[in-house]
Amino acid sequence: MQTPAVICSTHVLSWGLGDHRTRDWPNSGHCVAQLGKHLSKNHVDEYMIARGDETGRGEEPSVSNSQPQPEVYVNLIEAHGYPGNFSPSFSELQRNFVKHRPTKLKSLLRLVKHWYLQYVKAKCPRAELPPNYALELLTIYAWEIGTQENENFKLDKGFTTVMELLQEYKFLCIYWTKYYTFQNPVIKDFVRKQLKRDRPIILDPADPTHNVAEGYRWDIVAQRACHCLKHDCCYDNKENPVPSWTVKMARDIQVTVEQWGYSDLILRVNPYEPIKKVQEKIWQTRDSLGLQHLSFQEPGGKRQLLSSQCCLADYSIFSNICLCLVETTSEIQVFVKNHDGGSHAYAIDPKSFILGLKQQIEDKQGLPRKQQQLEFQGQVLQDWLSLCSYGIQDSDTLILSKKKAERFPFSPS
Repeated sequence: MQTPAVICSTHVLSWGLGDHRTRDWPNSGHCVAQLGKHLSKNHVDEYMIARGDETGRGEEPSVSNSQPQPEVYVNLIEAHGYPGNFSPSFSELQRNFVKHRPTKLKSLLRLVKHWYLQYVKAKCPRAELPPNYALELLTIYAWEIGTQENENFKLDKGFTTVMELLQEYKFLCIYWTKYYTFQNPVIKDFVRKQLKRDRPIILDPADPTHNVAEGYRWDIVAQRACHCLKHDCCYDNKENPVPSWTVKMARDIQVTVEQWGYSDLILRVNPYEPIKKVQEKIWQTRDSLGLQHLSFQEPGGKRQLLSSQCCLADYSIFSNICLCLVETTSEIQVFVKNHDGGSHAYAIDPKSFILGLKQQIEDKQGLPRKQQQLEFQGQVLQDWLSLCSYGIQDSDTLILSKKKAERFPFSPS
């Protein structure tokens, strides 16, 4: 039995779940029923229940602008169900995500759907092709980015844009924060892990556990899209190709650049933009001339140095990120890892004494250098020896701990 997305309390009672508990969903016409473990593993334990009017009809209210409480998604994530198993519980949100759109965008959606059914699915009936919903989401994304959500646009440009995006499906990483956001740490951590999976990625805006693009023959769709772009429908009256919107394979993200001695720098960056261009933006903002080292650290992970020849997407960074900047001349950059797993980057001459590095740590982290113990490859570092004498090189990681208080066998007299 497929559980409906919106059900009435009378339906719950008919299932024999008389001990269910309900609570209001603020700012919406819904209650949420906590059904506990009465249902099978194929059902989520939280359902949106339409609050009936005084006549008891239980009509479905509009939830276009309603955002579920974060705990709904936390419970969903912690249920560890198969991706998409709980999507029926969010079908009303899914419908409204498409329903409450401009009329002309709906015309574009129908055009793309017609092409997909007639020229892709009909030609390859046995292939495991993406669901219609995936193409709807892709089309909505193209419109949002390509027109800045302008209702006045040309259908042929929109259609051409979708065809071009389909050809580049291997780079797609699309998600929304309409119904779930990164404010909750559980949701934030889970979605970031989702964005690290193999592309294409098109996360269901109503269900973060479901990548609607995963596991399908996008290569077939890409071939049909390439074929379509050669047809008359993608050319104007003068036989020129219809121009497409400028749409990148992923949304721009916010990059916060932290540098010791400077205020934080906020940049808007596309994940597919070369890191070298990010460095150029920093140079233009701060008039810096030194060699830049950018690094990042995911919660619970190791700090990683970013290569200027790569882009953030190469490190699966598709959401807001904080980068650490260290500028060097003849210096090297070393990472100092704390007991809590966090790390900081420091620029220092490899010929400098360990004591000099400890002084930097004291200035930045507040731990007195006399209480610091630094280790490299299992060896405790002595204050009056240099970094190079220990073979410490650029981007190496040192371990910082607090020295234990010395104990005396006899109390001083």
